[in-house]
Amino acid sequence: MTEETMPTIDQMLCFAVYSAGHAFTRFYKPRLDALELTYPQYLVFLVLWEKDDLTVKALGDKLFLDSGTITPLIKRLEARGLVERRRDEDDERQVRIRLTGEGRALKARAAAIPLAAVEGSGLSLEGVDALRRELLALRERLDSVAG
Repeated sequence: MTEETMPTIDQMLCFAVYSAGHAFTRFYKPRLDALELTYPQYLVFLVLWEKDDLTVKALGDKLFLDSGTITPLIKRLEARGLVERRRDEDDERQVRIRLTGEGRALKARAAAIPLAAVEGSGLSLEGVDALRRELLALRERLDSVAG
């Protein structure tokens, strides 16, 4: 690739994905502010509402976050009484995360957010699902060649 053929930033797929991610964060911010959650905290809840009582490692793996990132996030949620941490009974090296009643109740307050995101995208449900599948496939392909 030469200087003349170097794509502009607006032609780069990576920038389109990166900037779309920031647009999602801006879109979610006022909705999550109403729940007093950050976007990463919301993602933790999405995982726990789907399957509660996970290890920190399993939660981090699902969200592609390391324990150094997820542990402080979980501690803040625990301080608010939304989750509880406890040692795994079978393997005390593992810490399990479980929703409290208040954490489970938050799900009802957050229920409208995914639909608002679909509506905000301007895509049909089928279009959203197709785009999601393409992005997941892209992530998988990139991960497979990343090393």
